[in-house]
Amino acid sequence: MNETLEYLIRNCERVILGKSHVLRLAIACLLAKGHLLIEDLPGVGKTTLAHLLARLLGLQYSRIQFTSDLLPADIVGSNIYDREKQSFSYHPGPIFSQLVLADEINRATPKAQSALLEAMEERQVTVEGTTRPLPEPFFVIATQNPTYHIGTFQLPESQMDRFLMRIHMGYPDAADEKAILKGRDRRELLETLTSVLEPAQLKKLQSQAQDIHVADSILDYSYNLIAFSRTCGRFLHGLSPRAGLGLLAASRAWAMLAGRDYVIPEDIQVTAPACLGHRLLSGEDNAPTGHSAVTEYLLHSVPVT
Repeated sequence: MNETLEYLIRNCERVILGKSHVLRLAIACLLAKGHLLIEDLPGVGKTTLAHLLARLLGLQYSRIQFTSDLLPADIVGSNIYDREKQSFSYHPGPIFSQLVLADEINRATPKAQSALLEAMEERQVTVEGTTRPLPEPFFVIATQNPTYHIGTFQLPESQMDRFLMRIHMGYPDAADEKAILKGRDRRELLETLTSVLEPAQLKKLQSQAQDIHVADSILDYSYNLIAFSRTCGRFLHGLSPRAGLGLLAASRAWAMLAGRDYVIPEDIQVTAPACLGHRLLSGEDNAPTGHSAVTEYLLHSVPVT
């Protein structure tokens, strides 16, 4: 593995204890130029992880607190009349950052969430007919509370599909939680960290990840997974071509973190739950659902080619 990436992971593990796999998935997501959705209970470190990545990657960071009264203009900005100049001038919103934390995204209405669609897909925003590019690199890391919590809205499928990965933090194990209770506050620890990468270095790593070799047999395996989701009758709808491209991009990044310049089937299998689980809905009554149940069925049903 690249020494810089090793150092990045070690620094992440200083703050987020006992979550090496989750941290690697999050870093792989950013290396693959994807947006990340972190879904879990309050207080398990979702926001801390987003702030940690922004700090270590040297990215310009902004946070948007999603609430039921949030408006699209609060995200993308708006034209405001200047009485002195007797003209309208554009005031950019917090979306104009390299890493944007959409905190508790499912507490906002679908109208507010829709303001992110163009930004996440095309990395630009259009306000009153004028299109403005967003900074490079550009990532959205969103946190989401479980949908059974009061005051939450279900994210529409179009919004969910914009996220390359959905991950869960989970509770720490006993030893790690005792270390958290005994040690310094995580926020204070964050302040002691300095950036490991500059944006230009991150873009170079992203380019290297795109060059990771994918053999024809891996392409066939990926396609078979996508095709099976459409024909097996288990799901309400099959996976889109965007999902297939995202799975391959994430697998390349995971291979890079493993120190390889080629993808193996295990890279597909490791990243599939995070890349595909939020895009698949069971169409059968009483069928198991959840973050990994649907992808476990998919992976067990499609043999490696």
